[in-house]
Amino acid sequence: MDGIVYLRMKKKLEIKNPIELKLKDVAYISSNSNEAIKKLQELRIYRVTEKDKEIVIIDSFLIIKHLTESYPNIEIQLIGPEQTIIRISKYKKNPNMIVVCLVWLLLFIGTAMTIINFHYDVSMQAVQQKIHYLLTGEENEFPLWIQIPYSFGLGIGMILFFNHWFKKRFNEEPSPLEVEIFKYQQSLDDYVNYYENRLNDPKYPH
Repeated sequence: MDGIVYLRMKKKLEIKNPIELKLKDVAYISSNSNEAIKKLQELRIYRVTEKDKEIVIIDSFLIIKHLTESYPNIEIQLIGPEQTIIRISKYKKNPNMIVVCLVWLLLFIGTAMTIINFHYDVSMQAVQQKIHYLLTGEENEFPLWIQIPYSFGLGIGMILFFNHWFKKRFNEEPSPLEVEIFKYQQSLDDYVNYYENRLNDPKYPH
């Protein structure tokens, strides 16, 4: 077997049980030889065992080393990510509705307190009273014609800001919350890629 083989490591892979991983499981393969692709796809890379616990990192360097030793006449070109994160989810629990309701209630109360404290800090009621006086020339402690639309507008604005109504999305643009979750997940993946990678372990024989 000879020629150029292009590899693109998969960013993540989730498995349910310990299995034997083949090259096609952790990477996309491209070559001008269909025969080479078929052989490389079935090449055994790693056997996931109970000792691996929940996360395994497959580094592209180890794959390239293995391929060049097995097929010295091929040239490997790596494209994209350098590692694949293997997450082992042995079982998946159904969400406990009591816990879900308690978390929802906690978030609801916390959000309500945040909004109330914000309005208290900026003296929103006094501002609305002042607006009512400027527009009508009359003093009113509870200008409901301003407060009610403002309350509805606050809720609608939050829905539009987060770009979700339950599971419905208004457009394809990600919400700020989704962006922050993505950035957090990216940082978490970078951490895992470094600290779970055997190549970065000084005890591992290179």
